[in-house]
Amino acid sequence: MGATLPQPDTNNNTPETADNPEIVEQRKAEHIRINLEEDVSFKALTTHLEQYFFLHQALPELDLSQVDTSITLFGKQLQTPLLISSMTGGTARARAINRTLAAGAQAAGMAMGLGSQRAAIEDASLANTYDVRDVAPDILLFANIGAVQLNYRYGVEQCRRAVDMCQADALILHLNALQEAVQPEGDGNFAGLLSRIEAVCRALPVPVIAKEVGWGIAESTARQLAQAGIAAIDVAGAGGTSWSQVEMHRAPTARHARVAGAFIDWGIPTAISIQLCRRGAPQLPIIASGGIKTGIDIAKCIALGATLGGLAGEFLRAADRAGVAGVVDLAGAITDELRVAMFCAGAANTGALARTPLYRSLDELLA
Repeated sequence: MGATLPQPDTNNNTPETADNPEIVEQRKAEHIRINLEEDVSFKALTTHLEQYFFLHQALPELDLSQVDTSITLFGKQLQTPLLISSMTGGTARARAINRTLAAGAQAAGMAMGLGSQRAAIEDASLANTYDVRDVAPDILLFANIGAVQLNYRYGVEQCRRAVDMCQADALILHLNALQEAVQPEGDGNFAGLLSRIEAVCRALPVPVIAKEVGWGIAESTARQLAQAGIAAIDVAGAGGTSWSQVEMHRAPTARHARVAGAFIDWGIPTAISIQLCRRGAPQLPIIASGGIKTGIDIAKCIALGATLGGLAGEFLRAADRAGVAGVVDLAGAITDELRVAMFCAGAANTGALARTPLYRSLDELLA
């Protein structure tokens, strides 16, 4: 039996852009261009992953060729704990990108998240820009809707449509409060959202993942999400792409640009958010994303409490530069780095890696 969402407050004001598919589509195109052409990284704030290190094992007593990087999530086995993080959809260029990324994910045995499907919910003719199952029949695939849309006329039905249009294994509800706040056409009403998220979790036949978009998730929020029925949390911490910077490059006025630009170093670093979410939701799989670039980063994230790690911009650039082959090559290189890190840390598989200690200073080793 499907749950029904609480009705929105009648005083909510729906922005004029909410029903305009052309504006949503234009924004998607601008996001792709800005991410490929502009510097949208944090200025000073980092992931904090660089502050952690493994104790090198000179005698690991392992055969490198037997080190197992596979994981199982939501009943599907992945050859590598890698996720192509949610990026795009809703335009012809986005369709080509999504299909390239998905074909690469299929070849590499990794997971993939689609970009926000709001464009296709508003305009059904855009649904094919998220259609990747024919090139990636076996991958763990995540549909994606902005959680805030649950306060703007969206409900369980729209979430089901997002899942069905791409035959997804799970649904991401992304949390992007800062991005909406600095976006001229943003949807800023996040009041009462938790109960709506809970209703979706209860009604959908697939797991629901809560995902930030680049500013991290705190312990208290992770606890609330777990209690609401969320099946996994993607921390999407600070230190990678700053979507406030992306919106700064889209700003229609100098004032909008100033406000967006002021938040260049806002957020919870990825390494910290992983640990906070592990404390707040110890029973849930944690997805680490936000500034991750190498297999060593992935190894550190798993040792800190994550199940797998996601990259977005790196895969987008690889797909743009070299197509499917570029995506597969990048995934292979990151997995090779991960395997060598596991080998030199003495971890034969990802389960062992999760139990491998990390250190923040040499003094810890001598204490």
